[in-house]
Amino acid sequence: MKKITKAIIPAAGYGTRSLPITKVIPKEMFPIAGKPAIHYIVEEAIRAGIEEILIVVSRNKNMILDYFDRSLELEAFLEKKNKQYLLKRGAIPNIHIQYVRQPYAEGLGDAIKLGKHFVGSEPFAVLLPDDIFVCPKQGALEQLVEAYHTYQSSLVALKKVRKDLLVNYGVIKEKKLAEKLYEVVDIVEKPKSSPPSNLAVSGRYIFEPSIFSFLDTVRKGAGGEIQLTDAIKALVMEEKCYGVEIYGERYDIGSEKEYVKLINRMIGRI
Repeated sequence: MKKITKAIIPAAGYGTRSLPITKVIPKEMFPIAGKPAIHYIVEEAIRAGIEEILIVVSRNKNMILDYFDRSLELEAFLEKKNKQYLLKRGAIPNIHIQYVRQPYAEGLGDAIKLGKHFVGSEPFAVLLPDDIFVCPKQGALEQLVEAYHTYQSSLVALKKVRKDLLVNYGVIKEKKLAEKLYEVVDIVEKPKSSPPSNLAVSGRYIFEPSIFSFLDTVRKGAGGEIQLTDAIKALVMEEKCYGVEIYGERYDIGSEKEYVKLINRMIGRI
């Protein structure tokens, strides 16, 4: 049985929805209860069995690299002050992380293409750091990995979204197989009218490496970018792809309202 041990985290976007603060602070570094958002994403990946991560960054995202590096000066200072116990609070996740730069902002599909050599011939996960899931039992990616063990095919995470908000998402046309489990028949990127369902793709994916052949052939779509949705649309015409409706709450930190709601919830849990 194939296992999911590699993950790609695309973190090269400009964060235009959160300007002006994203001119200097990547949205992936927005603090949530004392840790940046991307820290939670990496922890979720580790809990799902991921062993290697590739983070796709842009030229102005060096803060992410610094965060996941050791700070020898801080360690020396805390040791001198006999405050070594604080090192546990500042510990970074114990996982192998690599980085690659996306030279031009040409879309999510283009960012994932940069992971082709990192992935090789293995199935892999994609986690979008905009989307933070708070799940009572299994994390969002864990739920996808569990489904992958059964179906051994590409999967997307789904959440039901109000009809007036579907214009912001990739929305699937589905064939229901079981409770919270669907076969993806088609997918539409940000439907302006007549969305095929109320099931929106929500920031977590597992792909067979064949996705790269579709990413290599799709043309630039919405916004003049290489859209992952277009590659998935081509994929489902030739291969099986499933959708798992995630059990848990999803927060989009690119939305100020949802970011504040998430902070309030996380602080309430401490």
